[in-house]
Amino acid sequence: MGARVAYVALLAVVLVSSTISGVFGMAGGLLLMGALTLALPVSAAMVTHGAVQIVSNGWRAVLHRVHIDWRILGLYALGSAAAGGVLALVTYAPSKAWVYLLLGLIPGLAWLPTKTLHLDAARPAHAFMCGLGVTGLNVAAGVAGPFLDVFFVRTSLTRHTIVATKAATQVLSHLAKVIFYGAPFLAANSAIAMPPVWFFAAAAPLAMLGGILGGRILDAMSDKSFLRWTRWIVTALGALYLVQAASLFLGD
Repeated sequence: MGARVAYVALLAVVLVSSTISGVFGMAGGLLLMGALTLALPVSAAMVTHGAVQIVSNGWRAVLHRVHIDWRILGLYALGSAAAGGVLALVTYAPSKAWVYLLLGLIPGLAWLPTKTLHLDAARPAHAFMCGLGVTGLNVAAGVAGPFLDVFFVRTSLTRHTIVATKAATQVLSHLAKVIFYGAPFLAANSAIAMPPVWFFAAAAPLAMLGGILGGRILDAMSDKSFLRWTRWIVTALGALYLVQAASLFLGD
């Protein structure tokens, strides 16, 4: 009964996180990753998060498909494929404490001095670097939304194009994460303490519903409010995760 209650609670987080992502194109994944890491072994949390986020981001990309910048997506895909090739040669198994530490530090990327860095996903080389770096960080920490956002805050794209294009790119990054953490255990015929099938069956429509709700909120926002709220939400989550990481490290 306890496990069932925990999975129902996680389904509520799926809906809330998908709605948040539907509004800001990020932050929701950070929330969901923290909740899954708390409830599941790290590898299971990574695979589960990746699967849910593929549905959430994929559906959001479909909802806003007319706004996707396909040139950016294509170059991002090349960078993501390059990252996947490198990751295939690496063995990496983080502890929960390290995952929370990374989750806590990643939001700091949202405060990087973009006027100095001049990163812009609309520039071909930067779109490729975005795919390379974001996919690598996604595998290492489970999420990379704030880093992805660094490449979009200086573009002249509208909030709808930003959300749509980021959603499409994240399908690729989360797919790489699912393969990285899931393939070794599938080869060993291990279930790695994954949630039951009914959890995924319920999570998929909830993630899609969150995308629809988030899209409606996004329509009511201004571009200025969109950018301002994104930073503060991920920063608050990061602070909570740093506290959790400290607790786990001190406990060890």
